[in-house]
Order: sequence, then C-alpha cells, then structure tokens
Amino acid sequence: MTMEERVDRLLRDADPGRLGVVGEVGGVKQALLTEIMSERGGGMSRRLRVGRFAGVVTAAAVLVSVVPASMMLRGQSEGGGVSPIVTADAGKVFSPGAMAAAERNPRLLIDRAGWKVTRLYGFAEEQGGVVFRRGEREVETTWYPGYAYAERYPDRLVDGPAKSVRVDGWPAEVFQSLNGDFTVMVRPRDDVFVEMKTSGNWSRKDLDRVLGDIVRVDARTFLAVLPAEMVMPVRERAARVLADVPLPPGFDVAELEEVGVSDSYQFGVGVTSRVGCGWIAEWQRARASGDEAGVRRAADALRSSHGWRVLREMDEAGDWPEVFWEYADEVAAGAVRAGYVESLGCR
Repeated sequence: MTMEERVDRLLRDADPGRLGVVGEVGGVKQALLTEIMSERGGGMSRRLRVGRFAGVVTAAAVLVSVVPASMMLRGQSEGGGVSPIVTADAGKVFSPGAMAAAERNPRLLIDRAGWKVTRLYGFAEEQGGVVFRRGEREVETTWYPGYAYAERYPDRLVDGPAKSVRVDGWPAEVFQSLNGDFTVMVRPRDDVFVEMKTSGNWSRKDLDRVLGDIVRVDARTFLAVLPAEMVMPVRERAARVLADVPLPPGFDVAELEEVGVSDSYQFGVGVTSRVGCGWIAEWQRARASGDEAGVRRAADALRSSHGWRVLREMDEAGDWPEVFWEYADEVAAGAVRAGYVESLGCR
C-alpha cells in the first residue's frame, strides 16, 4: 500500500459516515464485466480444479516502526486490543515453500483487534481459503484463479443487484442473500480473484466497517499473523501427528511440505491421507507378489488407524476419520474399492 493510499485510509477512518458512499463512487463499470464475460469462449470456461487442502503464511522481520499510526490507533480503539499487524511476531522464520505460496495468494487481513485466523486450507493450491473470526461473526475469504470471476459472477446475481464497494482500495461488489449473509466479490488482481462471505449476525454497517479495515500485506507479514501452529516447521509438526502412526515403506516426511501451512484439521487430513495411501499401495504390492507377511503388515497398520490419536481427535471436528476408517477396514479385510484413490486423495 502506498503512502497516499494509507493517508486515504486514515481520512476514511476519521469519517465513518463516508463508508456507505465509497462503493457508489468507486465501483467497477458494467462495461468491464461485459469485457471479462466475453472472454469465456477463449479459455474462461475452464472449470476450477478444487484443491482439498490449503495452507498459508510466513514471516521473518516485520518492523512495527513501518506500521502507520492510523493502523495502531484503529487497532487499539476497541477494548484496548492491538491490531494483528502491529502484534505480528517479527522473530519467526518460515520455509521457502510457505513464502512462495504466500506470494501467490491475495494476503488480505482484517487489521482490527479481536479478529483471528481460525481456519486455513488450500494455501499452496490454486484455490484455498482463510476464515477470520471475532466473537460470533466470521468472514471466510476464498481465493480462486482470476478467470473464475466471470464464471461465478452471474450466480451471485440471483441474490439481487450488486452494490459497489472497495477492498483495500480495489474495486469489488457486495451481494446480500435472503438469509442476510453478505458475499463480496473482489475484482481479479495478479490473476487471483477473492470472494468473501460473512456468517453470523451482520448488518451492512458492520460489513462496511470491516471492509474498511481490510489491508493487503506482504508475504512475511501475512504469515506472521497466523497462529503459531499453522506455520510450525513441517518436520516438527509431523513428528507430533505421527507419534503413534506406523509409516509405510518409503514414506518421506519432506513431501508434507506442500501440506505445511494449514490449520490442524487440514494438516491431519494431509498427513493421514499420505500414510493411508502408502499402506494401501504396499498392501497391493505385497498381494500381487505373494508376500503374505507384507499383506499382514499393511493390513495390521491400516486396522490400527482406529487408535491413532490424530484421527480420534479429528473425529470430533469432521468426517475425514470416518471416511479413512471405512477404506482402511475394507483393505484390512481383504478388498479395496477403486474409489479410494479419489476419496483418500492418493496421488
């Protein structure tokens, strides 16, 4: 963000009543949408490759001295809290993979005290998302390839006409569904399109205020704001998850780097997926070669998954363990369905 843009933000914060007019002044023109839509025949009609996992951010040296006073004052205005950007840990060191993924992503943060990242998925993939939460309110920010904007925009029109707003100075449109939730579609930038959805009790005034607090930051700052567990070194994080998990032959912890930056649930999915797929592959190899000891070893490993701590903990939060155990039990019993590759994310 340039100094001029920061000054504009300070002026806007000093005059909250102006927020309701920002969209009317700075909205995107319908002609531009028409131009984007017209390109669908030239590659825009490609369907999205939806990633299953996603992870996130990195930091190393974020100097508080470069944070504008306007951010510090705004962040301290509610309950004595300080903005996430001001409190970002400058001492963290992140992997090259996490930094590279963060560079490709939109890196939008809510620079207001009390907002925290609670979920992170698909960070290293073409599509992913971050969920911010404050009290009972949530904002889920999902990114897609830029071409997806033209494909998704018409679907939003069923909620009614769009109203122009700006997100960190960038053109966007907001829609409100019948249940009261808002969806904000931010114009593509750097070949990435962002969609933001609210859940909880929101008014348009609440939304405008939060949109005014959204800033685009560099990769290090974004990663520094994430919870420590999400950016923990992969080997250290994997060691905890795999403490009671038998590993299949040839399992390489280094390959978990692409799962690295993510919330605990998504990390657990990524790790156990690779372990399960490895044991199924070993079971198939042993069975095809007549290696009865190998078949028993693989079957025992998959059967033991009901006792893995990571899956037991995840079972309270989602359905992944149930899916995993269903296929693991079938293989342990002597059969495997072809659908396991897609269901378990085997590669």
